[in-house]
Formats: sequence, structure tokens, C-alpha cells
Amino acid sequence: MTTGAVDGEALRRRTHERLAKDSSKVTMLQGGSARDLGTRLCEAVVPSRPKDTPILIKPNLGGFEWFKDPAKNDGDDGVKGRITDPEFVRGIVRCLKARGHDKITVAEGWGAKHADWEKLVKVSGYAAMAHEEKVRLVAMDDDGVFDKEDDQPGKPLAVSGMEKTHAPTLLMPKILAEHLEHGLFISAPKIKAHRFGVASVSIKGGQGVVMLSDASPAYKQKWRMHKELGDALGLLKTDKAAGQKAYIEALEVFAERMSDVLELAAPHVVLAEGAPAEAGDGFAKRWPSTESVAIGGLNPITVDRVAAAFLGLWDNADLARELGGHKTSPLIETAAKRFGIDLSSPVVEGNGAELLAKPRPVHFVSMSGFALHSDDSKPESSPGSGASDAGTTSERPTMTAPMVDDAAVTVDGIEDAAWKRATPVAFDTDWSGAKTDVSTRVRAMWSKRALYMLWELEGAGLAVDASRPVGTEREKLYEEDCVELFLGPDASERTRYYEVEVGPLGHFFDLSVNRKTKKSDVAWSSDPKIVTKVDREHHRATIEFALRSPDVVSALAKGKKLPLALYRMEGKGKRLYLAWSPTNTPKPNFHVPDAFGTLSLE
Repeated sequence: MTTGAVDGEALRRRTHERLAKDSSKVTMLQGGSARDLGTRLCEAVVPSRPKDTPILIKPNLGGFEWFKDPAKNDGDDGVKGRITDPEFVRGIVRCLKARGHDKITVAEGWGAKHADWEKLVKVSGYAAMAHEEKVRLVAMDDDGVFDKEDDQPGKPLAVSGMEKTHAPTLLMPKILAEHLEHGLFISAPKIKAHRFGVASVSIKGGQGVVMLSDASPAYKQKWRMHKELGDALGLLKTDKAAGQKAYIEALEVFAERMSDVLELAAPHVVLAEGAPAEAGDGFAKRWPSTESVAIGGLNPITVDRVAAAFLGLWDNADLARELGGHKTSPLIETAAKRFGIDLSSPVVEGNGAELLAKPRPVHFVSMSGFALHSDDSKPESSPGSGASDAGTTSERPTMTAPMVDDAAVTVDGIEDAAWKRATPVAFDTDWSGAKTDVSTRVRAMWSKRALYMLWELEGAGLAVDASRPVGTEREKLYEEDCVELFLGPDASERTRYYEVEVGPLGHFFDLSVNRKTKKSDVAWSSDPKIVTKVDREHHRATIEFALRSPDVVSALAKGKKLPLALYRMEGKGKRLYLAWSPTNTPKPNFHVPDAFGTLSLE
């Protein structure tokens, strides 16, 4: 980069050299909240850099049609579900901070008025997240904050050497050029299907950095990347065959242009959020994945290939019949060909890799008029539509617990090697489903002798009466800080379950509950073994316990699915009632069996 210009030829050559020889693995994780997945994926994928390295994180923040009035659209604001969850980005930020980085910017391209940008970051939650984490948040194309020149925003940089490409008028935001040359550029896209691009991950997400010199202002010219699309859609209305041909050609040209962008602005790291991933069209018609995943790596092309496979849009013969032979997104195919990358068998690691072992469900809705569906499930209802209720167990979360040898587990409040086999679940929502700043992570394992659980608490205030003895049961422990486990021994009788409360200092209380008869038995014992560890300085606590009651053990068997609820109560003045599977009751109430999730014993 020189003053006011980017050496496009040199940058493209450098990108080709980097990606062509990059055979790194793709990491795929499952389980946990968006924030938890962001942190774990960052820890697994982002390479070590000096602490003073400037870091740019680009989420998919502008990938929605437009704002909606929730009051008139059953709670749908038009934004949520279409963009990268800000909590996922928060998880990435916290991972980077833990490494000592403090030069972190979250930025996205924006092609509308600055007032609309301000509205977007407020509605989406990005403004609050950036303020709380003390990181910069800017509109990449026209921020007026990061790239200030006197009293004007920094101008985009000219790019030389683009004359023979499909996008000869490309410009580059100054902030991006600086991070490509001297920093670390992280793409953090949403994993979703896209009505035109087929799959929208990091390659399609590159459109957010596009600026063109065809007209002024440059940041409003993104539409020119697919300028042929409008005519193709018009032709489809009058001549379907000719329109379909024009549509495919428009998509193929768009794919070439996005490969031009990738040559210039390939991210150093991709951390993609799918918590959940969204099938459908990416906007109004959305089928969220039943699993929460995150996919990342150092090569954006291989990451996109794995994400497409997760969406069921890789090597898809039905798609090929509709899209002129393209078995996946032409953006992925074109990029792989441009960089000479073999996508036949990418190496995928992480606890989410197993999800690709079987055929994935497919839901894709194209702008050209066709749709692909592998089942007859309906698209997601708008928030607040009332289409779902607590009794719909298929919409409730699942926690998996592997079987373990008792000798491999020592209940000591420390993560044994055996715990690495257990997929964590994480939650930061309260009983109503509202987000909080307090996160909880839980894992479970089982044996022929016990059910084991490991809880990791962030933001622990430790509001517990430490003067009370630990070895005897503590009635009304729920009035202090504690976690709660509700476990049903029989899925056919969800109204009968066991309740175990454990405090961060080791206090406990247990009972059996029968909601049908409205009776509780406080004499019942879970026969717990409990060890806790507390980090008061960092407000963290670890609670590990084994439930050895014959009633619990007799309910455990490989393949069984038992009703499960996980809760946490935190705080004195401002009391938090946190729930893994929110009960959505008017007031805090954990005793809602229809809202329980599932414990799957493997």
C-alpha cells in the first residue's frame, strides 16, 4: 500500500501464494451459546500474533433486507437471524483480549445513510456489545472515526492492476488495506443459505468490503457486483427458459467478481457463526439448524465448502438440475478453480465434524423461482408469533452425555481428560429468554454408578452464606447463588422429576417432585459427591458433582433420552434467574416440565 493507492497486482499475487499452499484443517464445533462458540472457535483457529497487532473483525451485519416494526410483524425486527450474532463476536473479542490484544475493531461495509447505520447497530445489539467490550465499531466504507482526514472520512484507496479482471473499478476501504498489510483480518460471517449466491459465508461476505468507482459515493455501488441480476429477474417473468439462462449467467459473473474481491481482500482467518445456521433464502424464509455450530479456518474457500456441506448445499444433484450443473454455490466453485484448490475431501476436525457424516437436511429458496426441501418442515415463525410453546419438545435444546469409566473421573472441581469427550452446553439467557451478561457452561457424563456434571460459572458473585455447614442439606438454597438440575427418570412422565441444587461453595439441597400429585419429597437423596473451585478475583466458579442415587443410576442407559432442565440463580440486589431452556413464564418459574430440554445418553 502506498499513499492513496493499493498495489492490486502484488496483493493478488500474495493472496494466491498464501491460499494455494494452505492445506490447513477446518475446525467445526457444536454445542453451547453463540458467545461460547465464538470463544472456543477463536481459541482453536486464530494463530498467535504479537499483542500490539491491530485486529479487524468483519461480521455479516448488513446482510438483511430492511428494518421491520416488531409491533406490526409479530416481534420480527427484520435483522435478527439474518446477521452474525453479536454475542458470537463478543466471544471472539474476549478470546483475543485474553491473549493481550487491545487494538480490536469491529467493522462492516454499509451502503446506506449513516443514520441507518446507527439504527442498525442499536437494533442488532452491536452498539451495546462494542461499548461493553470497549472495542471500536465502525462502518467500514464511510466511518469518519477510524480513518479521519481533517473533518472528512478517509477516502477509499484506488487499486491498480485490476484492468483485466471482472471488477476493474474496485476500490478498497483504507481501514481494510491497513489491516491486510500490518494486522490481522478476521471474517466472522453468518452461516446461511442465500437466495442468489446459494451459500453465504466468507466469500459472499466479501461483498461487504466492496466499493466501486463507477459513481459517487463509492460505498453505495455494491449492487454493481450483480448488475445483470435485475434484467434476468425481469426476463424470468416473460420468458422462463431465457430468464433462467440469464439468471445462471448473472450468478456466474457475480461469482467471478467475488473471486476478484477474494484475491484482494481474503481474510487471514474465518470464524463463521451458525448458532443456528439458517437455511432457506437468508432473509424472510428461514429454516434454522437444530444444531448450534461454528466453522473456522485459515482458508476461506475450504471453510465455505464445509459450511455449504452443513447446509446440504454441497454436491447436491437437485441443485445442479436447477442451476445449470452447479452442485454447490458457484462462488465456491469459481474461487476453488481460481486458486487451484481441491475441495473434494477437506480435513475437518472438532466435535462438530461428526455432523457431516450423514446427509444433511436441505432447505433452499432461490430468487429464480425454485425451492429445494428434503422434508416438509415449515420455516421459522417470526419472534413473538406464538407459533411455538413450551410443550414442543423438538424446539427445546439437547445435551449429550457420553458413557465413561468411573476410574477416568475424579470429582475434584478440575477438568479431567475425560471431560474433553463431553460436548458443553452454554447459556446466558434468563427464564424469559432475554440475554444477560452472565454465562454458564455445563457438561455431563454417565456411568453404571453415577451421573457426572461439570458446571463453569462466569460472573459469579458468590452470594452464599459461607458460615453455614457444607456437609448437610441446605433448605432454601435457591434464595442464594446456586445452580439447579431437574432430571426426569422417565420421558413418558415429564411431571415427575428430581431436583438438585448446588451452591458455588458446595452447599446442596435435593428433592423429588411430582407435579401431577403436587407433592414433593425432601427426604429423597441424590447421594451427591460435590467439589467446587472458586476464583474470586475473576468472579468464576467451577462446580463438579456426581449423583449416585439408585433412582438416578437406574434411569441411565445408552440411547435413552431423559427430560432435563439446567438453571442458575445469581445476584443479590438484581436477582438473575438463568435458564438453559427458558420457561417463558410471566414471572420466574423453573417448574415447567413442558419447557425441559433433553439429556441424550450416548
